[in-house]
Amino acid sequence: MDYLRKIPTYNLMPNPPHHRRSRRPGKLITAASVVLGFGIILTLLNIYELHKMKEDHLIHIQPATEGKTGTFGSKQPVVWVEGKHLGTGYLKHVFAVFDRIGYAVGDSESKWDVLWSHEYPFETLSKKLADLKPHQRVNHFPGTGFITNKVSLATSAISSIPKAFKIPSEKEAFLKYTKQHPEKLWVQKRNSHRGIKIKTIEDLDLASDGSFVQEYVDKPFLIDKKKFDIGVYTILTSIDPLRVYIVEGEVLLRFCAADYHPFDPTNTKKYVVDDNYTPVWEMPSLKKIYDDGMYTCKETLDTYLEQTGRNHLKLWEDIKDAIRQVYINKEKGLISSSSRYRNSRNFFEMVRFDFVLDDELNVYLMEVNMSPNLSSGHFWRNKRIYEHVVYNVLSLVGVGKDTSSAFEDSELDGKDMLASDRDVTVFPMWCTEKKCLTDCQSERCSICHQCLNREMKDSLKHAFMEHVNRGTCRRIFPKPMKQEEALKWSPSTADQEYHSLNPRNKKMYIWFMGKCRLDPGWCF
Repeated sequence: MDYLRKIPTYNLMPNPPHHRRSRRPGKLITAASVVLGFGIILTLLNIYELHKMKEDHLIHIQPATEGKTGTFGSKQPVVWVEGKHLGTGYLKHVFAVFDRIGYAVGDSESKWDVLWSHEYPFETLSKKLADLKPHQRVNHFPGTGFITNKVSLATSAISSIPKAFKIPSEKEAFLKYTKQHPEKLWVQKRNSHRGIKIKTIEDLDLASDGSFVQEYVDKPFLIDKKKFDIGVYTILTSIDPLRVYIVEGEVLLRFCAADYHPFDPTNTKKYVVDDNYTPVWEMPSLKKIYDDGMYTCKETLDTYLEQTGRNHLKLWEDIKDAIRQVYINKEKGLISSSSRYRNSRNFFEMVRFDFVLDDELNVYLMEVNMSPNLSSGHFWRNKRIYEHVVYNVLSLVGVGKDTSSAFEDSELDGKDMLASDRDVTVFPMWCTEKKCLTDCQSERCSICHQCLNREMKDSLKHAFMEHVNRGTCRRIFPKPMKQEEALKWSPSTADQEYHSLNPRNKKMYIWFMGKCRLDPGWCF
């Protein structure tokens, strides 16, 4: 489908006269022709605009089976967007971003380059994903349910997650805990998320299979008397070795519809964020910062916390640490699930981690949304947030700049243009020592060029390209460090967190440490 069809041109001026005419009639004829010409042009422009509006409307429901021809005759990349009821427009911002970066819309039968699936695709689309080509990318990882399944996440024994018990299998342990902590309040949840409500122990259904009971954070941090949550967009780009980023430039702030006090457990609008939440621009203490200052939601929250004497830097470090804990905890399950596919590099994933704070600014992870809402149907002003997030995610993983296929499939010169072996070499003082030239067994030498196999070199090149294309995304795993710390670091002095990593994660960690030594821009 050609979006910009060339408007035909017409000779709108009268033909040159073949014989002498009176000057007055000639002027009248010329003026009439000019007016007629302008009328034709305006008519053609109106027809074009109507045609363009129609095509913009149909882009969501009329896929192109082949990519369009782009600059220099190259094939335009194709995105296949999969989801139920696409005609309602809930993914229109996803379509818009792909359109702006030069993608045509395809379907399951087209030669697609990127699949953006709203649902988990590895059950319904398993046959389509069984034999992915190297350049094809899918926006979910196999096994992501280990993280986004509410029961699995809540019962993971991670310090930032409020204590929870599976029901009915952990009923006895739950009852024992409540006797020790009678002051605690509880909510009962299922994976569907709906119907969350504070209940007494007597009102809980302790025979409900597939549910769990979770401790309620009963002293939430309030702004303008309202409880709120913080949605952090998180991107998994690689497993084994593990690489995780967040969209640092923006978060989603959602405030409850009703004031928290006087507290009433029967009124869920006081403590549950639903679709009709209060947006940041309607909060009296934040509106001026957000609207007049033109700051992002994250910057608005940071400014408010700083103005009220609270440590926003520690808050974000705690949030990042909580996200790291989740991925490390679920890493084995992700690796196992991805092992059924030829190459885990075909996959990337953006999810949203939702946090609440207590009155001392302690961080609690409530859930992880596999396909977070990207529709501005309720609040049109969220359009900027959603499109910012989608664009930066696509840039980070290399599809936003259409480099992924070139990186995978081109000849050596094309690959080296993006990331060569020389771009990923680190630790020149270590790797030129005689020991590393002859022995690759030590951890110091394991990251040297002569000690890396092809697969690990490719992983490092992907990590290099992610850093180059990261936009407002920032790496949280491997954990960032300060350059002065990197200059002193060695495996022998590393902390317990490093020693708990698997061998491939250790190599990735050491590599980022080496890049940080060479350039402070790589330290975070």
